[in-house]
Amino acid sequence: MGKRQSAGDRGECLPDRPARPGPERSGSGRRNWWLWVPLAGLTLLVLAGAAVRLAGQPGAADVWWAAATLIALLPAAASVLRELLRRRFGVDVIAVLALGGALVVGEYLAGAVVAVMLATGRTLEAYAQRRATRDLRALLERAPRTARRRTAEGGVEVVPADRVAVGDRLLVGPGDVVAVDGVAETAATLDESVVTGESRLVERAAGARVPSGVVNAGAAFGLRATESAERSTYAGIVRLAEEATARKAPTVRLADRYAAAFVPFTLVLAGLGWALSGEFLRAVAVLVVATPCPLLLATPIAIVSGLSRVARHGVLVRDGGSLEVLGRARTLLVDKTGTLTAGRPRVADTVVAPGGDPDEVLRVAASVEQLSSHVLAAALVRAAGERGLRLVTPAEVTEEPGRGVSGRVDGRRIRVGQFPGTLPQWAELASRRAGGTGHSLVWVADEAGPLGAVLLEDPVRPDARRTVARLRAAGLTRIVMVTGDRPEDARRVADVVGVDAVLARCTPQEKVSRVRAEAGRAVTVMVGDGVNDAPALAEAHVGVAMGATGATASADVADAVLSLDRLDPLADAVEVARYARRIAVQSATVGMGLALLAMGFAAAGRLPPVAGAFLQEGIDVLVILNALRALRGGRRGPA
Repeated sequence: MGKRQSAGDRGECLPDRPARPGPERSGSGRRNWWLWVPLAGLTLLVLAGAAVRLAGQPGAADVWWAAATLIALLPAAASVLRELLRRRFGVDVIAVLALGGALVVGEYLAGAVVAVMLATGRTLEAYAQRRATRDLRALLERAPRTARRRTAEGGVEVVPADRVAVGDRLLVGPGDVVAVDGVAETAATLDESVVTGESRLVERAAGARVPSGVVNAGAAFGLRATESAERSTYAGIVRLAEEATARKAPTVRLADRYAAAFVPFTLVLAGLGWALSGEFLRAVAVLVVATPCPLLLATPIAIVSGLSRVARHGVLVRDGGSLEVLGRARTLLVDKTGTLTAGRPRVADTVVAPGGDPDEVLRVAASVEQLSSHVLAAALVRAAGERGLRLVTPAEVTEEPGRGVSGRVDGRRIRVGQFPGTLPQWAELASRRAGGTGHSLVWVADEAGPLGAVLLEDPVRPDARRTVARLRAAGLTRIVMVTGDRPEDARRVADVVGVDAVLARCTPQEKVSRVRAEAGRAVTVMVGDGVNDAPALAEAHVGVAMGATGATASADVADAVLSLDRLDPLADAVEVARYARRIAVQSATVGMGLALLAMGFAAAGRLPPVAGAFLQEGIDVLVILNALRALRGGRRGPA
């Protein structure tokens, strides 16, 4: 049972701080030591062999080196055998042949160096993967476990986050992580960096939406829960982080494209060197030099590093394969509502009957709408609050879905919504004006007839045009807006943001067809935020859902989720994805190019196995260090 204590809104005595796990650095450090055991053990065997060799005991040295070779060969051979039983044939077969060949021809030092090389590569990969995924692990480690909930008696109790229900009133103390999505009951100062990637503190007024996962950087404030913990923003981010860390991070497809050509070439070259010279030693030298650490390790390290980078910018990508495809994208299809526009209607104007008062019309309309959960009702109430209008509690409120809300305000029966009767001339003009400007129109009437009309708009996001320009600069050559709205409304938004084409009046089925058509011409990204976008997101090469609290269906099928309802982090993600993929391709290409050159010398008998092993070790380290560059850079401009 949680502790209870009386509390007010500010300067309160708070119950014990809700528990949340820390980073556990010390425990993590203790768990990392085993990563170095294979490398340390094999290195000691090689050094022991070198020591006894210098002491004039070459036979004993060969025993130490052969042991190192055998220790590396057995698990590698078992892995290759398992893959062959699954009818898979990858580049790691070359390493097994090199180790086995070294034992057969008695080149024990070369085999031992190859063993150390493989262990070095695996250790560097593990280090890079842990470093690259630490941002994702941090999300899991700091997930809020409990919350302070106000009781009916006026006290506060600490409860598990999963017991918080919609409508519960919570108290968020200084330094607490907000456990569920909600609406601030009092002003709050928040650190939203984990959710949005923005480092500066944000001020939220009473009534503002507060996502879970943000940290209270000021005094205690009240919060009314609008979602359960399971359906809140942070839970959606954590689910994606768990998937990203659980899946194999390397982009297997890119490595496999290299392996498909490299493995047969290596085997043919080794065979030719042996056949033409009659020396099996040349074949072993080719295999030793061809041991494909750059191919096996450099590519995944670069891609995993890219996953870490995009996570810092507020984009959770499900796996390395999705990031690689994002790095090749050329076409972007983007939904209009909630993506290029705010998705939250706002009052643009109030039209009234001759002699009427716009503020009075808005006041009575907002008073009636206070109890409605409709998105248009929220816009009216918000506008009235911004104008400082005094709302009253309505009586006899009734709501007819699709028609509107009615209630008694100051003794008058007020109806907000559709107007079923004949419109007077001023109202006809207002209706035509709304149709010409793309505004939604809400009528406000009493028993005598219409008092006025409130014009609502879904404004274009302020950063939409700049974001579209950044997406073009990142390499997207075609940007298409897809919407179910009227063509004239869609064109108005398109002209503002600067897209290449507009597809209006699209049903969900038509969106799927449009995405399929674009995907047939180029690698395509689809961005959407609603349930109706889910089929189109699944059809695209990369589906991106807006906001982890968006429609569950669209987030579930998406390959990436923007942790906040803004499009600009996608431009960051595309830039980082292209950079990571470029580093991956560069690392693999340069590494394998140097290996091919060395293989030619080995086949010609100019590079013995031992020298080839040391040369390949140097190539591997350089290539892997180059791949780690993907942890830095990839963005050209500010967020």
